[in-house]
Amino acid sequence: MFFRSFFDENLAHMSYLVGCQQSGEAIVIDPARNLQAYFRTAKMEGLKIIAAAETHIHADFLSGAKELAKQCGAVLYLSDEGDKDWKYQYLDEVPHVLVRDGSAFSIGHVEFQVLHTPGHTPESISFLLTDKGGGSQEAMGIFTGDFVFVGDIGRPDLLEKAAGVAGNAEIGARQMFQSLKKFKELPDFLQVWPAHGAGSACGKALGAVPVSTVGYEKRNNWALRMGNEEEFVNTLLSGQPEPPKYFAMMKTLNKIGPAYVSDSPLNKLVNPADLAAFNEEAVFLDTRPAREFAAKHYEGSINIPFNKSFTNWAGWLIPYDRDIVLIANQKEVQEIRTALASIGLDRIMAFIEPETALSHEDCVEMFGEVDVQELPEYLREGNHELLDVRNQAEWDGGRIESAKHYMLGTLLDRLGELDPAKTYILQCRSGARSAIAASLLQANGFKNVLNLKGGILAWKKEKFPVLR
Repeated sequence: MFFRSFFDENLAHMSYLVGCQQSGEAIVIDPARNLQAYFRTAKMEGLKIIAAAETHIHADFLSGAKELAKQCGAVLYLSDEGDKDWKYQYLDEVPHVLVRDGSAFSIGHVEFQVLHTPGHTPESISFLLTDKGGGSQEAMGIFTGDFVFVGDIGRPDLLEKAAGVAGNAEIGARQMFQSLKKFKELPDFLQVWPAHGAGSACGKALGAVPVSTVGYEKRNNWALRMGNEEEFVNTLLSGQPEPPKYFAMMKTLNKIGPAYVSDSPLNKLVNPADLAAFNEEAVFLDTRPAREFAAKHYEGSINIPFNKSFTNWAGWLIPYDRDIVLIANQKEVQEIRTALASIGLDRIMAFIEPETALSHEDCVEMFGEVDVQELPEYLREGNHELLDVRNQAEWDGGRIESAKHYMLGTLLDRLGELDPAKTYILQCRSGARSAIAASLLQANGFKNVLNLKGGILAWKKEKFPVLR
């Protein structure tokens, strides 16, 4: 048997290629939309991808299962569990097999047995893997999707918070408690292969180790050590991070079927005047580091630096119904395009090199920084206001006096609460998220913005007071 895991750092997403070396056939478990890594690996190993399987309808990335069916005729093994609201709606376009609890299928001599493990979502399933080609009749491991992670479990509140399914969080938590009973009955030696690692918003505290065992999780995972259902439900539902806005869109697109990936070349703009031709609703997305953007940027553009947090904040802040023009270096454009495509932001119309976009001085602007030592003096002036853009848990853990809380992901929805005549100082933990926030405000007409250098970490380092 051949086994290879793949990790997308931008989305903290784990996927897997499993092959039978005797038959030369392979399957991808929970495939990402960018398929190239699977194709390269399969070719190197002499395998043909004939199938894909999903543990559930994902909410945090756009699935590549439908694309695999198109590009290589892969048969899709998909859940038939859950109610009518959680059924795949594109099945007439692809070869597929619907599976339920107790179903089994094989890729060559590698067998997969299906367990229904609801809680994170109603249709969630897990796959027990047995390598019968190696002579074993015992399962080797389990693909848990967003059911059990290393050190944590899947959150049951996403359907309520992100998809608007009222009252589902507690139902899901109780289903999760029952599913974990089934998990505890599995042999301790089974390996656990989850769909996410540290950095994912699909749980509260996912571990950074990519693989575990059932026995280790029984001993060390907080959720598996808790025996009282009421205590479990209360603990699971408390303190969950805010789900990114794009989760609701991902759930919808993965259910109805993502669009097929376009490989058409992207138009390169060679004159900053070309930007004026785009509809005023277009998003001009500058992906340079925050310091470079603050010093000089195209008027009306927003800044989301191209780093590990890029995809997450793009999903939070860029509407799916608007065109996108990239302000980025040509050597990074394809990688940026792939990252945006991983969450279905496909409406990228063109790109322009930063030096070209900034070549006309009458089209550029900037914003400055404030040192924490200067902040009290600024705030004593009546026209300055401090906006803290950290998440709720960070805010609850300590804040600067007089700050107002505007979590970055919801800032655009609350612009009507702000006064364009004021000067806003943006603050986060270190200054990175607040720089994005400053770009958002400036692009939306709030021209007097400043970023707090070093964020609340720098404030604490100076021993300034923090309210709790």
